[in-house]
Amino acid sequence: MNIIIFGPPGAGKGTQSSFLVNKIKMFQLSTGDLLRAELKSGSELAKQLKEIMDAGKLVSDDIINELIEKKISDPQVKNNIIFDGFPRNLEQANALDGMLKKYDQKISAIINLKVDYSILVKRISGRISCSICKKPFNEFFDPPIEAKNCENNNCESRELIKRSDDNESTVSNRLKTYDEQTLPILDHYRSKGIVKDVDAMQSINDVTSQIEAIISDL
Repeated sequence: MNIIIFGPPGAGKGTQSSFLVNKIKMFQLSTGDLLRAELKSGSELAKQLKEIMDAGKLVSDDIINELIEKKISDPQVKNNIIFDGFPRNLEQANALDGMLKKYDQKISAIINLKVDYSILVKRISGRISCSICKKPFNEFFDPPIEAKNCENNNCESRELIKRSDDNESTVSNRLKTYDEQTLPILDHYRSKGIVKDVDAMQSINDVTSQIEAIISDL
C-alpha cells in the first residue's frame, strides 16, 4: 500500500511518518530528503539543483516530479511508500496519479491530520531546543526543564535555541499558503473515497493508534 500523510505545517506529519517507517517498515518519501540525496550524488541534476538553490529560487515541480518518479519506479519500494510533504498542490497531485498508474501502483489512503490552527501556531512558534543535547521543548506546552535535568545531565552551559522562522507571522503565512495551494488537494482525493480523517489534537500515541486502526482496515 502507498499512503499520503496530509496536514498543515506542525500537524505531526513527520512524527507519524516515522512511526510507519519504524513499525510497518514503509519507505518514507520526503521531497527534502530526495533533494539532499540528489545534491550529494554529483549528478548533472545535482549541479542544476545547486544553482537553483544557491540563487534562492524554488525548485520547479518538473524537477520534484523527476525525483519522485525515480523513487516510485524503484521495485524495492513498490507499493510500500509513505509520502510525507508531497503532493503540495493540485498539479503535483495529478502528476503523482499519472506516475503511480505508469508503474502499476495507487494511493491506498490519505491520512488527514486535522488540527486547530490556533494550536498549530503555538506548537510551531513555541519551539525551542537545548543547544547542547538538542532536546526539544515548547514554551507553551512543554516549557524547558532545569539545565541539570536536561537530556544528558551535562547541559549547564546550554542556550535555548529558537529557529528564526519559528515565529507567529511566518507560521501564519505558511498556513495561508497551505489553505490556498495544498488544502484543495483533499477534494481531489475525497472524490476517490480514500481520505481518512484523524483527530491530531490528541496525544502523539493516540494519533498513532488512530492511524494504526485505519491501516489495519486497508
